[in-house]
Amino acid sequence: MEAVLEDLGGPMASILANNSMLSRGLVLRSSSNQISVQFMTDKGVWVRFKHLLSVSFALSCASPLAPENGEVSVTGLQVGDVAYFSCLIGYQLQGPSSLTCRNATTLYWSGREPISCGGMVKNATQGRIVSPGFPGNYSNNLTCHWVLEAPEGHRLHIHFEKVALDGSNIDSPPLYDSYAVEYLPTEGVTSTGRHLFVEFTSDEMGTCTGAAIRYEAFAQGSCYEPFVKYGNFSTSDPAFGVGSVVEFTCEPGYTLEQGAIILECVNDENPQWNETEPACRAVCSGEITDSAGVVLSPNWPEAYDKGQDCIWGLHVEEDKRFMLDVQVLRLGKNDLLTFYDGDDLTANILGQYSGFLPRFRLYTSTADVTIQFQSDPASNVYGYNNGFVVHFFEVPRNDTCAELPEISNGWKSTSHPDLTHGTVITYQCYPGFRLQGSEILMCQWDLTWSGDVPICEKIMSCDEPGLLDNSRRLVTGSRFAVGSYVEYICNKGYSLSGPGVLTCYSRDTADPKWSERLPKCVPADSEFDVVEGVNIAVAVLIPVAVVLMLLLVVFLCCFVCLCRAQSKTFQLPGSSSPPYDNMTEESAFDNPVYETGVSMDAMNLRDVGSHNTIVLS
Repeated sequence: MEAVLEDLGGPMASILANNSMLSRGLVLRSSSNQISVQFMTDKGVWVRFKHLLSVSFALSCASPLAPENGEVSVTGLQVGDVAYFSCLIGYQLQGPSSLTCRNATTLYWSGREPISCGGMVKNATQGRIVSPGFPGNYSNNLTCHWVLEAPEGHRLHIHFEKVALDGSNIDSPPLYDSYAVEYLPTEGVTSTGRHLFVEFTSDEMGTCTGAAIRYEAFAQGSCYEPFVKYGNFSTSDPAFGVGSVVEFTCEPGYTLEQGAIILECVNDENPQWNETEPACRAVCSGEITDSAGVVLSPNWPEAYDKGQDCIWGLHVEEDKRFMLDVQVLRLGKNDLLTFYDGDDLTANILGQYSGFLPRFRLYTSTADVTIQFQSDPASNVYGYNNGFVVHFFEVPRNDTCAELPEISNGWKSTSHPDLTHGTVITYQCYPGFRLQGSEILMCQWDLTWSGDVPICEKIMSCDEPGLLDNSRRLVTGSRFAVGSYVEYICNKGYSLSGPGVLTCYSRDTADPKWSERLPKCVPADSEFDVVEGVNIAVAVLIPVAVVLMLLLVVFLCCFVCLCRAQSKTFQLPGSSSPPYDNMTEESAFDNPVYETGVSMDAMNLRDVGSHNTIVLS
């Protein structure tokens, strides 16, 4: 038996399922309103087809695409629904402003989606104009107008990044391409006033990449700001007045070509640069002695040309080797990228590649490597962002891994200075920063590190403060960020012991911290008992303290009196008469005994023994 289910909606029937796919419970969907079911059996063979359930569902149009720098809104995707298109301010719509979903075997929109191009750019200080679809090809039958208006007292300068327009045939050269052609234009276009009109039109025949134009406004009495794609410049005067000097450099993998590396703004009456700006391009072939860098396919990220044969030679010191990190490899099926483990094309081949491949790495066994790229002469240009990007690094001999960089706001420690197999590098962050990535990296047997270099990020939040039993909490802010606070509220029957609100605050040299310790929720009766016990203790201790103070005062008074009494006890020598012979008249008169005329009997003097000792009592 043979069973076939087909969708009849297209120009040709498409198979939905056959014998190899049919199974119990299988669900099939057609893309149209017609489906064919065929059963074919051999003669004399009995076939039982138990149940085939068909359910209809509404077809729909595909979701329309919004134009670049524009918007789309739809009333629906069923038959009769409408899609409306509009452009953002400063752009104009090219094409229909609305499309209708129409009924057929397969639903479709009544036309192609429009595009946004052209428009009015007010207060134009610096920007870019590109043809529709750039860096892809533009469409046919386009007319785009741009009007640029600079601020008062300024003029406009146009720099042509790329102008690649369709000529009489597909092989016609571009009018101008700043990173593909072998010449540069003049100084571009400078307006005489504050307005500039740009028009882009295409016919109904062929298409091409189109145009990319950079504009900038500049004040009277100064030169316009220079520009170099895939490069940078430094200047002695940010205002670019007369006499200012600029110097250009290229990004890694690009080379300065044509033009001058150093320009000077001259001519007081009509300021202008004395030379044309240079161009930074990814070139075909070269000799490189840098310890690290990039090799790019010709014209990257633009498409490379057909029929190219490029050779790059990389060289380092004899006791060093190369690590090649092939980050991008998107080539045509007949294009070749070859790596040679030596300084010429006779060396051993490390690898030869074509087509699309994910990122991979290669290691050389010598101090030289040769890279050769060959593009098929018969194929057309492959497209934007297709080619290759190879980063290279100088590394020690093949028994060690590559040196890893330091990290900002942190430091690294190495278990072995030579980075041999098994070496471990540990990364740590300064206080107030948190490590993002792997803390420990190990040098593996294939001379690669076990992970990427981590980074230290500023900690901008506190740790989870925790929950309290018998309570709930209110949190302001997200993820306990600096400045947020947490408020704890105890359940009924419990009261808070400690601060109820904790605030997360930052510290310059440490992690953010909560302003208080975590409180507790204690039973309300327990808290009252504690307070009452404290009051009783205070009531008892105060009288005890007063009594102790009084006892101390009494003791001190007794001690002082005893000391004075001991100082008045004395013994007289053998004579029974007091020694008054040496007294003066005044002192004898002051004696109270003589003043009152008290007799010796009244003083209770008695003889106590043969030693003539007299005791005064």
